[in-house]
Amino acid sequence: MTTIDIDLLETAVGWAQAAGALTLQWFNNPELAIDSKDDGTPVTQADKAAERLLRELIEASFPQDGIQGEEEAARIGTSGRGWVIDPIDGTKAFTRGVGTYSNLLYLADEHGPAIGIINLPVLGETIYAGRGLGCFLNTLPCRVSDRNELDGSYLSCTGFHMWTADMFNKVTAAGPRLRTWGDAYGYALVASGRIEAMMDPVLAWWDIAPLTVIIPEAGGVLTARDGSTALNMDRSNDTGTDGVYSAIASNGLLHEQFVELLRP
Repeated sequence: MTTIDIDLLETAVGWAQAAGALTLQWFNNPELAIDSKDDGTPVTQADKAAERLLRELIEASFPQDGIQGEEEAARIGTSGRGWVIDPIDGTKAFTRGVGTYSNLLYLADEHGPAIGIINLPVLGETIYAGRGLGCFLNTLPCRVSDRNELDGSYLSCTGFHMWTADMFNKVTAAGPRLRTWGDAYGYALVASGRIEAMMDPVLAWWDIAPLTVIIPEAGGVLTARDGSTALNMDRSNDTGTDGVYSAIASNGLLHEQFVELLRP
């Protein structure tokens, strides 16, 4: 394994935190304007401003790197490295004044997934990881939970809109306690050992990309909902299309059991 440069990791963390600070200008602001994209999902001036800031910071420091983001067209690079930006993960939460939204940033290089960042500006938390360096919560090392029993474990999801009654009953009967700490916040909780698992049936690449670094570096396991590991491949040049990916992140000790419980 080729360890990522720690100075680069710290620089990227600073960029994500700067983007988060920028979004706070619009958080709970009555003048926030909410538009709809072609797919019906919301977008705000905060999303656009945060992505523009991150692109400008990356371009100024690494003009040859590729950049893919949710709100602007992809920039093709020549360096062999590619950044992925989700300026606000949880825009629906953001527009409702819910402080669990985050800013996501990811880097892949010639060796694969390299840096993953979940910045939670309202909560004052940043979960981040660099390949070979481990995972951190606000500069302190963090790891997944060591619970090895489903009974009493915590499972989170972004929502129950794709759950069937049979699936809900099967999961609750097995003992996990269900919560809906959604979007990237749920994965931050897994990486820092506060819950045991997080599941999303539908994700875009910019939603999941940082997790391919954060969850393994925290000692956990990340797979698609069916247990396959194909999502861990570098996909920094794909379209990022919403709905292509699914995910289960866990502490690893309970991963196979959660995959079995959550099979569609």
